[in-house]
Amino acid sequence: MGRFLALILIMLGLPDVAQANEALWNLLKEGGQVAVIRHASTEPGMGDPPGFRVDNCATQRNLSASGREEARRIGAAFRDRGVPVGRVLSSRWCRCLETAEQAFGTVEPWAALDSFFDDRSREPEQTRQVRLLAGNRPQSGNLVLVTHQVNIRALTGIGPGQGEMIILTPLGDGNFRVAGRLRPAEPDWQALLEVPGSSSRIRESLRRARRGGVPRP
Repeated sequence: MGRFLALILIMLGLPDVAQANEALWNLLKEGGQVAVIRHASTEPGMGDPPGFRVDNCATQRNLSASGREEARRIGAAFRDRGVPVGRVLSSRWCRCLETAEQAFGTVEPWAALDSFFDDRSREPEQTRQVRLLAGNRPQSGNLVLVTHQVNIRALTGIGPGQGEMIILTPLGDGNFRVAGRLRPAEPDWQALLEVPGSSSRIRESLRRARRGGVPRP
């Protein structure tokens, strides 16, 4: 019963989540935004092994098989919604480059997006460079930046999950507004609610829950 009640609580919030997500996708469809993406799911671990080298993927913590599929779903989410993509810049770490390549194809390595997890002395200058770029409207489409949690937290104050995307609206002069966050590789809840059959069952559960009558599991 506990799991079922948790599911009902999740479903109660689905319409609001779907609407918020749709608003962010519509913003991206208009172009002129900056999508900051944390690399997709990796093999277990934190940071990188001792003695790793940026130019040698075998020495780093890399994407898992599910992470590669996740990255492809990120790209598909952009294409399916007709979201225009301009430049795609990435940390030189292999897990970020592979995320960008699997999702978007063409990618430009940029050292300012490199992880400073093991060397926080690089944080101020790298964050300054990224902030300056993210604060100016892209010349075409949306700018995509693929980087690490530590970098995104320094830039926005938000610690995203793997494969999560933070949408920034440039305001000029190195300033921006955080428009919201998306998990593009996860199910489209709005589409799920519109699927014949499944939507009616979900809506019926919502109606019963709102009336206080929880169906038997």
